[in-house]
Amino acid sequence: MTPERMQRIQSVLRHRQNDLTVVLENVFDPHNISAVMRSCDAVGVQEIYVLTTKIPRHKKWGSRSSSSAAKWLTIHQFDNAEDCFAALREKYSSILTTHLSANAKNLYDIDLTGSTALVFGNEHAGVSDEIRAMADGNFIIPQVGMIQSLNISVACAVSLYEAYRQKAAAGHFAGQKLGDGEYGSLATQWGMYHEEKTA
Repeated sequence: MTPERMQRIQSVLRHRQNDLTVVLENVFDPHNISAVMRSCDAVGVQEIYVLTTKIPRHKKWGSRSSSSAAKWLTIHQFDNAEDCFAALREKYSSILTTHLSANAKNLYDIDLTGSTALVFGNEHAGVSDEIRAMADGNFIIPQVGMIQSLNISVACAVSLYEAYRQKAAAGHFAGQKLGDGEYGSLATQWGMYHEEKTA
């Protein structure tokens, strides 16, 4: 591996955030999932949770939108909501869903600098009642158009970049946030991807 490539890997890992994640509930289009993965990689999210309680477990992701983003992320797949939320509660203090409801908060009024999991739902049904009942609150992305929803990947990107803005202003990208063990493991794994690509 070239020194330049190693420096790139180290720079990306130093900006990875260990207190922000995305949860996708029964999102069936793999290309939507791949687009979400690309946004996650762009803003420093390392982990993503894919929950499939009403659709078959995903075996692969759409490649067109991802530009191979999946290999740079840690992807957790669950087919049981309780198990998924138990894993989330071990690492994240707040779980928020995107849902148009009377008690939903404006995205731009939420403090996203804390340990947060953002849940996005199915392309047609949105976040289920079950998941909303298990979460800590709802938020909406303000809109003034006739159609009161965004594509799942667009909604996720908008939300993630608001989190990025807040976290950057709070200095979260100034130093390494991953633990040394995870940092080293990912550096080794990513280096292996590079060697396979150049072999």
